[in-house]
Amino acid sequence: MDPFVTESGVETDGRAAPARGGGSGRPNLALRMASAVRYRFFLYAGLLPYFLGAAWALRMEGAFAPGRFWLGLLGIGLSVVGVESFNEYFDARMGTDRVFNPSDDEYIPAWMLWLGVAAFAAAACVGMALAHAGGWPILLYMGLGGMAAAFYVGPPFRWAYLGLGETSIALSYGPWMTLGSIHLHTGAFSWRGLAAALVPGLLVASLAVVNEIPDFHQDRLVGKRNLVVRLGRRNGVALYLALAGAGLAACFAGAAAGWFPVACGLAGALGLPCWFSSARTAVKAWDTPRLFVPAVRDIVQCYLVTVSAFIMALAVRLP
Repeated sequence: MDPFVTESGVETDGRAAPARGGGSGRPNLALRMASAVRYRFFLYAGLLPYFLGAAWALRMEGAFAPGRFWLGLLGIGLSVVGVESFNEYFDARMGTDRVFNPSDDEYIPAWMLWLGVAAFAAAACVGMALAHAGGWPILLYMGLGGMAAAFYVGPPFRWAYLGLGETSIALSYGPWMTLGSIHLHTGAFSWRGLAAALVPGLLVASLAVVNEIPDFHQDRLVGKRNLVVRLGRRNGVALYLALAGAGLAACFAGAAAGWFPVACGLAGALGLPCWFSSARTAVKAWDTPRLFVPAVRDIVQCYLVTVSAFIMALAVRLP
């Protein structure tokens, strides 16, 4: 899920676009470390599924452990730093973001790799502490999520280059994150919680696919055989819309089956306008990256609106 720059000079992940052409000076250490945590991932992928699990445990299971919640939140933050450090470092080494601008000076220092290693190690320590308090399944969720995150673009697996990156993202930021969060508070697995986890899982998989469409040519040239490279951009549009639509449908189906509160079904309805807006743009501009940007933003908003509304419906005990 590589960021791309809009005409205003701001990347779609919410960071300021880097200077091009080998400008004067390199960012200082603090700025580089801060840039390792992208707004997009920290908010969309990291926090919301974790909050969903906590809200589910509180509303549906009647359990909430504040101490574990805050310690787990620290672990999520450390994991996101590790993911983004690895992605920045290994993408730069592969040259993915410089395919069409080889003179760009994208300076990624070696310490970025070690920052990621240190962040993952600290997150593992947090996970061990949580497992001591909440049981060994915490280690399972942590290990599965860590495998998906650390090796998304990192060796030896490089999931994104094997067409497995989208699946690893969907599982990490859907079932693994949400069920792990539920387990922190309840100490048990929840089948209905798994159904709820499909909502962020399917929507974040859609985000992974839609972000690959503008990067189709450069990903193909560096050998990143993700699903859009394998299927083509037009089919990629159909895939991301289907994944997002399935995420919205999970809200409706769960509410209709009585697994979720009725208000959680309404969360899916709130996301529908964003889905339709993204679809309208995508079918017209799938082969023009700059014109495709609104489609990306709309599906991001679909994710934010739907998952946030789902969480709020649980947290404030709406019927």
